Amino acid sequence: MKKKSFVVLLIITFLASTLLIGCGSDRATTIDAGGSSTLAPIVTECAENFKEEFVTWNNVDPSFPEEPISVLVHTGGSGFGISSTLDSTFDIGMVARDLREEEEEGLADGNVVQIGADVLTIAVNPNNPIVDVKPDLTKEEIRSIFAGEIKTWNELDSNLPDTNIILGVRDLGGGASQIFDDAIMHGTPISDEALQIGSMPALASKVKENENTIAYVSSGLVNQNPDEITALSVDGVAPTIENINDGLYTIGRPLLLVTKSEPSAKQQAFIDYLQTESAHEVITDLGYIPSN
Repeated sequence: MKKKSFVVLLIITFLASTLLIGCGSDRATTIDAGGSSTLAPIVTECAENFKEEFVTWNNVDPSFPEEPISVLVHTGGSGFGISSTLDSTFDIGMVARDLREEEEEGLADGNVVQIGADVLTIAVNPNNPIVDVKPDLTKEEIRSIFAGEIKTWNELDSNLPDTNIILGVRDLGGGASQIFDDAIMHGTPISDEALQIGSMPALASKVKENENTIAYVSSGLVNQNPDEITALSVDGVAPTIENINDGLYTIGRPLLLVTKSEPSAKQQAFIDYLQTESAHEVITDLGYIPSN
């Protein structure tokens, strides 16, 4: 009888442990941030700098306990970041697009903070002849390409080769897909032949790997890979920092941090750090534009 009681107690203990593990990390000591693959390297590097500078929470604020700082960063797309923040999987959601009305309503009791901005470039491999032959596209031409109406490069310009255009786009969970639709497609469906890629870095890799690929790629990734990715001008405007700051290049998106409710003191301390000069340097070094 005693042996049976011990087995039951062991099973209960195991189930309780499993439930705790299923809830993720210890939310009292760890901050979980997740969502946009564009924001992930920014938040990851800032988290490393934050931990290196302060080591334990009491060095951030004397009222905090003397516990090691732990920040975990997850990807999955902006939509995933929002939904996982709303269901309390993440403490902080990372979002690289404007919020939809229903998302704003769900986050009404929390905070929305913009730490920077990014633009989408129309990116090609530097070995693609278009770089020299036709380095500027109109929005109408871009729409026709991604709709599949222009299928080969020489259909775009007779001086380009008669080879198939390979389209690369983000999946619908990525914030970039909404930005591209709003700025370029205006509801026109993307071609069924387009490759839907699960993250912005992976989309950039498709451009680097194949000279016939065209994709919309974050300016940060273009700036990080200047010898492997070339951004085309759009309607005569190049996606330079100057043109972005002057509002001339308009295919842009905010880089947001969101919380479901008022952040805890530790979470707020990390969010505040992501708005410091140190974080601005990280954002700039990665090719994005920090918020003032």
